[in-house]
Amino acid sequence: MRVLDVMQNSRLSIINFHGIGSPKRVLEEGEAPYWISEQQYRQFLDLIVPVKDKTIITFDDGNLSDLEIGAKELGERQLTATFFPLAGRLESEGSLGRSHLLELLHLGHRIGNHGYDHVSWKNLDDAGAQKELVDARSQLEDSIGEKITEAAIPFGQYGKNTLERLKAAGYERAYSSDGGSYRGKPFPTPRWSVRADTSQQDVENFLAGHESVARRMRRSLAKAKKQML
Repeated sequence: MRVLDVMQNSRLSIINFHGIGSPKRVLEEGEAPYWISEQQYRQFLDLIVPVKDKTIITFDDGNLSDLEIGAKELGERQLTATFFPLAGRLESEGSLGRSHLLELLHLGHRIGNHGYDHVSWKNLDDAGAQKELVDARSQLEDSIGEKITEAAIPFGQYGKNTLERLKAAGYERAYSSDGGSYRGKPFPTPRWSVRADTSQQDVENFLAGHESVARRMRRSLAKAKKQML
């Protein structure tokens, strides 16, 4: 069953990961807080297993740890995920390459588009939108030999124009970083990203649909800040 079919459910929890373990490349400014330890990752997956039919797992940025750690632990728990690599980082040190994408597909996972240069999509000009939404997808499609219908919005920054461009480019779903549960709207589809400071209780609360007040306030403030940029 396709993930898009599964998502017809009334409420789903969509949890997003970035890097796991020790980075094998130089991190961008502000990226480090989204890297978690291997122990955290295993603990979080164990919490997902009992509710896997109501949970979607995604990975952003195309870090090598997606395959070396992420997919390995998913397989041991019979879980699958959608991976959103950056076309401009393919084959780069510490990042996934084309053979890795094919291996992820072989393992039963899916591939989506996260853009080319890891830039905000909110205020792109026409040339930038072509590169990030269309050209990057084409490069990834050529690498895996399959059509890509889903995108993950970098930094969670988007505006009305961003969503309109994604629809016009033929995407069926665009994932944001707004947090909260999914309730049927594909543009955007909210995800909740774990961080180094995310606790097991945080994950349990999210999966149960009961975020803490403090976490919900932080999410709301972060969303408002993103939309102002």
